[in-house]
Formats: sequence, C-alpha cells, structure tokens
Amino acid sequence: MDHIDKTIIDLLQHNAGLSAREIAAEVNLTPTPCWRRIQRLENEGIIVGKVALINPKDVNLSVSALVQIRTNRHSADWMDQFTKALKKFPEIIEAYRTSGEVDYMLRVFVPDMEAYDIFYKRLIEEVDLYDVSTNFIMEEMKKTTALPLNYC
Repeated sequence: MDHIDKTIIDLLQHNAGLSAREIAAEVNLTPTPCWRRIQRLENEGIIVGKVALINPKDVNLSVSALVQIRTNRHSADWMDQFTKALKKFPEIIEAYRTSGEVDYMLRVFVPDMEAYDIFYKRLIEEVDLYDVSTNFIMEEMKKTTALPLNYC
C-alpha cells in the first residue's frame, strides 16, 4: 500500500460518498486509475464496505449503553448459543469478547429506559449470564469510524 492508497482510504473513511473523480482530484490521478485502485482495495478486503452513518437521535434511539457481561460458562456450546442470541437483538450494534474481568462488552441503542429494561429482560431470558452491568453513555466525547493509517 503506497501513499496514494492511504490517502484514498483516508478520504473514503471520512466521506464514502465521494466519487472516483473527486478522489482522483485529491490524489492527483485521473478518475480511471483512481477507480481501479479503489476496486483493488475492495477486492483485497482492505475496504470492506461503505455505509451511511445515521444520527441515532433522529431515528428515536437517544439512549446508548455499554453492557458488560460476565459468565461462569466458557464452553464452546455456551459461546455458540450466546453468539446466536446476539443476532436476535437489533439493539446490539457492537459485541466484543474481551480480556480482564468482563467477558463480553455490548454497545446497545434504545429509545428510552423502558425500552432498555425490555431489552435487558429479553437478553437474560435468552442466555444464561452470571452478571450484567450497564453504563449509560452521558456524552460522546470522541467518536470516529476512521482508523489511524499512520501504522501501515
């Protein structure tokens, strides 16, 4: 990956709606070679998708929470059941298996506390969990989807 590829990726991370012509102008290429580079980056799996980022409040999702889960079961069967259960909850937009005292971390969006309570009850019915702890996000101080490219 050269400097032009990195610049293309950086531009797309900040605005995936840019046309090949607009990106080409920024990286001093003509549109066709720029488009080919974008296609190569997609084919190589470096660019894995292009999405529109939605303001949660504008779609009635004003409560954001980080849900910390601990389990006393670490079998492959339990993990498979848990992974399948996650797919049943559109409120969960991110899920991670983590190190340390917490086994799993979920990012959840719901309209209000009542909706969170309903979500919580459904979650603990779906999967046997040892402990669930929730931190509600009061303020997003930094949020980005752009990865730092200075390491490649």
